[in-house]
Amino acid sequence: MMRSPDEVVTRFCALWSKPDPDEIASCFSEDAVYRNFPPTDPIEGRDAIRAFIAEFLARLDGIDFIVHRQVSGDGVVMHERTDVLRRKDGATLSVPIMGVFDVADGKIATWRDYFETAITSTFI
Repeated sequence: MMRSPDEVVTRFCALWSKPDPDEIASCFSEDAVYRNFPPTDPIEGRDAIRAFIAEFLARLDGIDFIVHRQVSGDGVVMHERTDVLRRKDGATLSVPIMGVFDVADGKIATWRDYFETAITSTFI
């Protein structure tokens, strides 16, 4: 049975706590697009997203996604969350984020995160 968009995103968020780029990337469609706002270039395609995730997680021991509110409809899932980034030296950083996901056929087709990049710039 195919997961609902809510279930897809909830599972995706849970996977970040144990850094496995392959498993996280498996949540995306082949032609998915990921984008961080403020402006960064979009990352296009599951393989490119996986490479980005692997590079990002190489510096961390994992990320705990704490979802405060989540709403969905018509294949779109939006949530307010706090990401707790865990560095390998034990330091942590909490980042408030607004995430928007388009889900189709049980896979994430687009993922957009909105957050203040200055919060993370000196941590990672």
